[in-house]
Amino acid sequence: MGIDIWGTRSPRFGHSIFEEIDKEFAVAEDMLSRMFKTVHEIGPSAKTTKTAAGSDYPYYYGYQLTVGPDGKPKVREFGNVRPAARGLVEQTEVRQPLVDTVLNEKENTLTITAEMPGIDKENIQVNLAAQTVSIHAEKGDKKYHTDIPVNADVGDSVKATYTNGILELKIKLKESSKPKGKTIKVE
Repeated sequence: MGIDIWGTRSPRFGHSIFEEIDKEFAVAEDMLSRMFKTVHEIGPSAKTTKTAAGSDYPYYYGYQLTVGPDGKPKVREFGNVRPAARGLVEQTEVRQPLVDTVLNEKENTLTITAEMPGIDKENIQVNLAAQTVSIHAEKGDKKYHTDIPVNADVGDSVKATYTNGILELKIKLKESSKPKGKTIKVE
């Protein structure tokens, strides 16, 4: 027995990737249902008054589902609301931007793209630490912040551009010390 084309479970091979993705979607769907229920309970009258979280409308939340290099699905959340205990929604003034990271092993670079509309490049602060890139931007009521873990040694060469609400960071990674090979003669 094996995994058929529909990704069903097989006793010989264990769980399929589709079952893992289904579980992640079920968790996300449950979380979104609780959030929408809470927003509906607050109702349109909250437009003129403060919500239980102490902030005005609008709520904004999203998630990105990708499959990591280990083959396991990864869910990244972004927005200005977070699921809280007992199905309540907790809104913050600071939004977590949608972020994408791409590692180019040939050029030994890491490209980080963050969507942060409504601000100017002068309002962006980027901090590069050993294993973390922090991005913070603030202009009027638009506030963004995120900390991105980096699983590589970052170098000092960084190029940052901001165009049409998109911040792009190109980070040159430090060369890893690869052991030099030795040819062995076979007798």
